Amino acid sequence: MKWSPGFFDRMDAAPDRFFYGAPRLVTHIDDDAIDAVGALYAELGLSGEILDLMSSWISHFTQPPSRLTVLGMNRLELEANPAATVRVVHDLNADPALPFPADVFDGAVCCVSVDYLTAPIEVFRDLSRVVRRGGPFVCTFSNRLFPTKAIRGWLDATDEERCGIVRRYFEDAGTWGEPRVRRCTLLDAEGDPLFGVWAFNTKGPASCQPPA
Repeated sequence: MKWSPGFFDRMDAAPDRFFYGAPRLVTHIDDDAIDAVGALYAELGLSGEILDLMSSWISHFTQPPSRLTVLGMNRLELEANPAATVRVVHDLNADPALPFPADVFDGAVCCVSVDYLTAPIEVFRDLSRVVRRGGPFVCTFSNRLFPTKAIRGWLDATDEERCGIVRRYFEDAGTWGEPRVRRCTLLDAEGDPLFGVWAFNTKGPASCQPPA
């Protein structure tokens, strides 16, 4: 199945390095949503060597992994991240290939940023190269975003449809197991909703296995 024409277009098509050139040392979701991200990471047992994709000055782990690599667009934001072990500046929309060798991470996360990817299938597929077999990739997102930088297909979708979009990214990549989808905050709760979509790598040398 093909994506609709213009689905991955954005209102602001300028290179992302201009938009992200100035550091933004703020949180993009409220405290309850942040807690929900950390709770999901803890439930899934994210530990060891983890990649935080499209990261910033904070990674929402309740207990940071032993080695956390943060990849993002602004060096000052990444340098301010106290949980980070390794900091890498890389623009995935300019180059969706990850600057890492194969099979170096036990898992990967992407928090409130998947909506900005213009080549998500390529990114998801290359993630399965650098994440060891059985390792998870966890995408969490809310309904807050920079509208000029989010792809048009995301802007036009409901919350439930956005869960379906991320599910399809995993499916179209062809290298991940069955995606799992969850609303991680209560339906009637005030504040930012938080959704999670994740799957486990089906390729590469054996490593951690999905929890039963």
